[in-house]
Amino acid sequence: MAHLRSRRRIALTVPLGIALAASVGFAPGIATAAPDAPATASAKAESPKLAYVVNTRTDSKTIAYVKKAIARADGTVVVAYPKIGVIVAHSANPDFGKQLRKVKGVQSAGATRTSPLAAAGTTEEGAPTLLSKSEAKALKAQAGPAAEPLEADQWDLRAIGADKAAKINPGSKKVTVGVIDTGVDDTHPDLAPNFSASQSASCVGGKADTSPGAWRPEKPDHYHGTHVAGEIAAARNGVGVAGVAPGVQVAGIKVADPVSELFYPESVVCAFVFAADKGIEVTNNSYYVDPWLYNCMDDPDQRAIVDAVNRAQLYAQKKGTLNLASAGNSNHDLASDEILDDSSPDDSTPVPRTIDPSECFDIPTQLPGVVTVSATGVQNLKSYYSTYGKGVIDIAAPGGDKYQIPADTPSKNGRILSTMPGNEYGWLQGTSMASPHAAGVAALLKSTHPKASPAELQRLLKKQADNPGCPTVPYDPDGDGKVDAVCEGGKNKNGFYGNGIVDALDAVKK
Repeated sequence: MAHLRSRRRIALTVPLGIALAASVGFAPGIATAAPDAPATASAKAESPKLAYVVNTRTDSKTIAYVKKAIARADGTVVVAYPKIGVIVAHSANPDFGKQLRKVKGVQSAGATRTSPLAAAGTTEEGAPTLLSKSEAKALKAQAGPAAEPLEADQWDLRAIGADKAAKINPGSKKVTVGVIDTGVDDTHPDLAPNFSASQSASCVGGKADTSPGAWRPEKPDHYHGTHVAGEIAAARNGVGVAGVAPGVQVAGIKVADPVSELFYPESVVCAFVFAADKGIEVTNNSYYVDPWLYNCMDDPDQRAIVDAVNRAQLYAQKKGTLNLASAGNSNHDLASDEILDDSSPDDSTPVPRTIDPSECFDIPTQLPGVVTVSATGVQNLKSYYSTYGKGVIDIAAPGGDKYQIPADTPSKNGRILSTMPGNEYGWLQGTSMASPHAAGVAALLKSTHPKASPAELQRLLKKQADNPGCPTVPYDPDGDGKVDAVCEGGKNKNGFYGNGIVDALDAVKK
């Protein structure tokens, strides 16, 4: 798998670099006018074709001028989003980004990958385990009269009161959660009743494709988005599992490359804009934008990526969409002074580098207004893999943990059971699983408070959370005698849980 994992972001105190990117996205900027010299024929022949994002002022005159400059620099426009001033382009000109950054009206421009475009990043931790037919039969035999057949193994629902919340308010059909991911298998019997095809698409490559089934996973092993969708809104229909908000709708917006399964920036930009324009109330983002785990603002390509994705998610917020993202599975402290990033770029050869997380950003996790979710296990303890950070994590939610074993489930499996492509079920763990639990609770809050804005929803999400406080003993989940992370902060807000672990029952009662 690529980068389906946990996410993280800063509260509403925005770092200088991100604030700059946000302002660039929606305000007139100053750029230097310069001639746009085409590349030589020999350079074009030797250079691979790359994808680029070109970020401009949003007036029609500037957009038209920049499109012409793209052509003069031997580029082709794939799609333009005039409302946010983002143009996706392809070019084999090795100086394309450098030339476009000199064009009047261009505020940032850069390559979205380090490897050539192919013909054709999520945040789960480890490979899935499918539920066998014998296990499913045993679970069904133990199911209570009001429970779903496989619900006995869903410790996560009980941990946040989602089973009880469903009896009060399972969520409104007027609320849709958009799963920006590897695709969703809407033919699954637990997803079909709540799936919104009219709000689904493939955004692979940066342009929305709404043809029937375009949102489905490219391959059966692209299971991540289907698992996430089930955690949010698997129906209570007597078939298999239940979601946190089994009465809301779920949409699939596929952004994973069909071959590499990487989540490139242009696809994510398309997804946020599509979700906003289709009236989706909540998006779940269990991934980081490839190819950089952290995007540093002093690099022109990475800065352009931050700028483009931020414009798109801010546009979604302005249109009424609350965006949630997983914190990441690296057990990184995002409030620290430095982090070793030894996985970037992930589409070619990684080059280890030490970054400052206040200047190099995990996106969309660290973007302003995005709700950052860390993961917990059945003991309400931070999952061993979950990234954390005081002032960075907003809330926590069940993501599973192989070291925290539930005592009240038939399987004794500490991971999360949910839907898989091909009408199957399986266990996964990761902040990828935590974020959809929080997104489900956000959907319940939106159902209860239909007029709430994204900012108000985020406030309510934090208010209903229950904070266990920092551990009173050294954090050593694997029991090897070494402290694996240090929690900073108090009972109300800290680096492991932010404002606390989500509470679905409180979401529908208060």
